[in-house]
Amino acid sequence: MADDLALLDATAQAELVRRRQVSPRELVDAAIARIERLDPTLNAVIHPAFERARALATRGELGEGPFRGVPFLMKDLGGAEAGRPNHAGLGVLKAAGWTEAEDAYLTRRFRAAGLISLGRTNTPELALLATTEPAAYGPTRNPWNIAHSAGGSSGGAAAAVAAGLVPLAHASDGGGSIRGPASMCGLVGLKPTRGRCSFGPTLGERWSGFSVEFALTRSVRDAATLLDAVAGPAPGDPYVAPAPSRPYALEATASPGRLRIGIFAGPLRGIVLDPECERGLAATGALLRQLGHVVEPAYPPALDDPECVRAYVDIVAANTARALDACGERVGRPVTAADVEPLTWALAEMGRRRTAAEHLATLEYVHRFGRQLAAWWTEGWDLLCTATQAAPPPVLGWISSTPDEPLRALLRSAPYGVFTFPFNMSGQPAISLPLHMTSTGLPVGIQLVAAFGREDLLLQVAAQLEAACPWADRRPPVHAAA
Repeated sequence: MADDLALLDATAQAELVRRRQVSPRELVDAAIARIERLDPTLNAVIHPAFERARALATRGELGEGPFRGVPFLMKDLGGAEAGRPNHAGLGVLKAAGWTEAEDAYLTRRFRAAGLISLGRTNTPELALLATTEPAAYGPTRNPWNIAHSAGGSSGGAAAAVAAGLVPLAHASDGGGSIRGPASMCGLVGLKPTRGRCSFGPTLGERWSGFSVEFALTRSVRDAATLLDAVAGPAPGDPYVAPAPSRPYALEATASPGRLRIGIFAGPLRGIVLDPECERGLAATGALLRQLGHVVEPAYPPALDDPECVRAYVDIVAANTARALDACGERVGRPVTAADVEPLTWALAEMGRRRTAAEHLATLEYVHRFGRQLAAWWTEGWDLLCTATQAAPPPVLGWISSTPDEPLRALLRSAPYGVFTFPFNMSGQPAISLPLHMTSTGLPVGIQLVAAFGREDLLLQVAAQLEAACPWADRRPPVHAAA
């Protein structure tokens, strides 16, 4: 029974509960068994909460939303859960045994949707890298090939969903951290519009507006239904995304009509697409044309602006400095270089060297850049189509730093964020879809980007592509049903 359940998306599992063909406790027990069997290989789930999940499922203390009784996992960064760890890959918080005092608004909405958290998933230190290999918790392995990365920063979540441990999992994205792991693990990775999901009650934004929180899923319908359940403003949010005109679950079943789509293969800032990524993008362009869309080589000229990379790193560096200060406040002493990885300390020091005036000037540039980038969608274009990443999943250990080369991991991450991070700066929604497999059996994602607030269009086209090029039957070698 457990292996059969592992093949179902969250919508199908919830339907079994509604029909009383399976109980929430049975779903939870089956998922726990899968985690206990496969996670020693993957290292995706670093803070299990199995007995807590069993108790919730048994007592029936579940939200009545669309995923009632479905097992879920929370990323160990953001998504605070009262009484549970939230270490963000930091060894200093691990050593202190840090736990949160209250639930995040998003956590409450996941619970109201009926989801049952079985624990928290691995993430790189402070979500800084395109791979999940924190010194504090060790590397997460890709179920398609355990020698390769599962991506970052939501790598633990991606490995768990791809391997069938759970059908969907919490994730976040400040530069590609939903879309990148989706690409590397063969999943659907929707990055919502800035302000679509609340960071409250403790934060108004993260990474100065670059970051968003949502989930990784196997199907487009799961992404659409979950977005309906968790999106929307909460008290005190500094800004909110425009409300949809109708439920996203309906949008995922609607025709988008005939769209004008720009397709961009690079090169971008000297980074050339790997031939496998290029083949996947070309095949997607041909498929979009077969679906009736107008597909032409085109892209926003703002992507060529070299200043956007510097500005992005400066904002992340400032936020890293603040994150370490906040960590020190939690543990009751200053965080030192000995407490964190070389890249984390180097970025924090960069952030501390910048003045407040310089930081504000960078924010002003980010706002200008975002407007210039978004303007392309007002010029007759509906979507931009790119490879999600410029290269297939790297081997574990490649994206790494040393004390002598603390920024090496950041530089080696460049091919894995070059097509994603600009849209964190502009706040636009984007989605990665598992539309290509390399000759060596590794997934390669394709990214679609829409105008601000237009998740509806992304979901409509994503559903078209899912129907035309189904991926539901693909299973990695490390899978609960294998």
